[in-house]
Amino acid sequence: MSAAPAEPWRHPTTGDPRPLALEPVACCVCGGVDAEPVAVGEDFEYRTSPDSFVMVRCPRCDVVYLDPRPAMEELPRIYPDTYHAFAFGAEGFGLVHTVRRRLEARRLLRACRGLGTDARILDVGCGDGFHLDLLREYGRPGWHLAGVDLDERAVAAARERGLDVRHGSVEDVTDGPYDLAFMIQTIEHVADPAAVLAATRALLAPGGRLVVVTDNTGSPDFRIAGRRHWGGFHFPRHFTLFNAASMRRLADRSGFAVERLETIVSPVNWVYSIRNALDDWRAPRRVVDAFSLASPVPLAAFTLVDLLFTLVGRGALLRVVLRRPA
Repeated sequence: MSAAPAEPWRHPTTGDPRPLALEPVACCVCGGVDAEPVAVGEDFEYRTSPDSFVMVRCPRCDVVYLDPRPAMEELPRIYPDTYHAFAFGAEGFGLVHTVRRRLEARRLLRACRGLGTDARILDVGCGDGFHLDLLREYGRPGWHLAGVDLDERAVAAARERGLDVRHGSVEDVTDGPYDLAFMIQTIEHVADPAAVLAATRALLAPGGRLVVVTDNTGSPDFRIAGRRHWGGFHFPRHFTLFNAASMRRLADRSGFAVERLETIVSPVNWVYSIRNALDDWRAPRRVVDAFSLASPVPLAAFTLVDLLFTLVGRGALLRVVLRRPA
């Protein structure tokens, strides 16, 4: 007696069984197309499609990128309504939200040192306005704060907070100059990182700074889990990933001077690497869900782990301060 055929994959929310429309791409720094595969994985977090995705590495620039990647018309599908950046609030994340607010507020104010009382600050890829809200609460009252994001749902959430956020790309922003810009966990999501950096540079005053925070492919968590389950892959939403060397190459191509480059602590990729492996191995859902952005115990444990690696410059996140030359 033959086995019954397996049920076709369907999106867990919409029931949509279609594979994504994908498009081939080249290295964002050198334009090369001879990259070698480094990882194959799936959308372990949101299961937005049945596809498998391939991450490749440019042999000249050391840039790691998704190839092929979802076409632009697929963005609403790969960023579902439940995507965490659309509504990272205390109600859903509890203690983790409280701790992250305090940590991020300190990091933001550190980047704002030396700004005048009427400084103009832009958050590129601001999501639901989480960081702008912190700047409004803890920064100087005279600062002009603005944000821009491609997703209408994120923009709506930010505007509900009373924030000045525009819908579109940074190329659509025309009211510069700004004294400081942030790009926090954004550059890895965009289709053309060099163009986004160049457009941000054009909005900065001479000597203005851009602070970029992104996942670090030079970290131990990437070395351990980087063939399939690494949390920083975030399949298929992270298009391009960097280490210190490739980030310097991108900055140079975009006309920025690197003022400072360091790594900072983050437990998220450690925790999500475990979560992705458990999900891939079909562990019970309660076990998988024990490793998430709302799980304080594993997040706290891996904060301590990553702190040790950060002390030797190998933390989970890159933090680079770029300056527009005067």
